[in-house]
Amino acid sequence: QVQLVESGGGLVQAGGSLRLSCAASRRTFSSYAMGWFRQAPGKEREFVAAVSWSGGRTYYADSVKGRFTISRGNAKNTVTLQMNSLKPEDTAVYYCAAGQTNGPRVILTTFGEYDYWGQGTQVTVSS
Repeated sequence: QVQLVESGGGLVQAGGSLRLSCAASRRTFSSYAMGWFRQAPGKEREFVAAVSWSGGRTYYADSVKGRFTISRGNAKNTVTLQMNSLKPEDTAVYYCAAGQTNGPRVILTTFGEYDYWGQGTQVTVSS
């Protein structure tokens, strides 16, 4: 079992930045691929960014590419999402997720591939 706790959400003006963090409870965190998803009111949960087990591969949704950066610190069991140049359409609840993979460079990009989820953190971008 892996417990994930997100933090760092809040209210920011358009063009601003936020840094989300996700802390994982399990000692074998380093063997899980990690990802961030988001869900806006009335919409389905969508993929935002993912990082491989090793941290050597990352992947982003087109809507955030060039603005968001995902990274992980396996020594501290954390994964972060640096969000720059935020737009009102980035407003959503952001969820951290963990999924077991069979290789250090595997990326997971769909909801069903992830095994564990955090409770979510609200990000609101005002215009």
